[in-house]
Amino acid sequence: MRFAVAKTTLASLGRRAISPIQEMGRIAIFFSHGFFHIFSLPLQISKIIEQVYFIGTKSIFVICLTGAFTGMVLGLQGYYTLVQFGSEGLLGAAVALSLIREMGPVLTAIMVVGRAGSAMAAEIGIMRISEQIDALETMDIDPVRFLFSPRMAAAFISFPLLTAIFDVVGIFGGYLTGSILLGINPGIYFAKVQSSVLLKDVSGGFIKSLVFSVVVTTICCFQGYFTHTRAEGFGAKGVSHATTSAVVASCVLTLIVDYILTSFLL
Repeated sequence: MRFAVAKTTLASLGRRAISPIQEMGRIAIFFSHGFFHIFSLPLQISKIIEQVYFIGTKSIFVICLTGAFTGMVLGLQGYYTLVQFGSEGLLGAAVALSLIREMGPVLTAIMVVGRAGSAMAAEIGIMRISEQIDALETMDIDPVRFLFSPRMAAAFISFPLLTAIFDVVGIFGGYLTGSILLGINPGIYFAKVQSSVLLKDVSGGFIKSLVFSVVVTTICCFQGYFTHTRAEGFGAKGVSHATTSAVVASCVLTLIVDYILTSFLL
């Protein structure tokens, strides 16, 4: 009896250890399949443009709003920290480097996850439970190429541009707080921004945004595509769990990948 219990326990532990590895392998295969078909002919230009509009253009307002208040908060907090050391003239450098190196790419990715990533997971999940994906396979249309590849290509284009918008708006938000409200000379503020920001800082931020675009679109589309395999249930309940998992996993992995990339880029 004890042997049977021990055997069952070990089997359960083994399944729990193997399951994440299997999931990572499935995600890697899903990503490879979708990435390859971005460049397969005929190119899906119209679908890519449609997804650029959905992921990029429709996210501009929330990115500008988030970037402005992030820069204003950084300017406010940075000023009252730097003034203690008599270095308030460095506020422009502090705000610009914080945004370009870290907060711009990360917050842009998280905002896009909340606005577009959740919608991608839900849309593809509904297509799965309503058997539209099965219909595509019946018509000999590759569902991964049709659904995932245009979204990934659009994310490659949209994420760096949204990150650049976030950074610029955030820097002007810091200027609004630091110069207009707290009295720092505008010339000093922008001179420090110009002298402190190097090409490697900008390129590092864009590299992060490209990697985050892969993480976000792959996780969100994967969760929606495989909604029917979830243990929590099929149908609407499965779609809701898949969407929640997509948002949470994308945000957590964005932060983990950010740490890894930062350790290599410094």
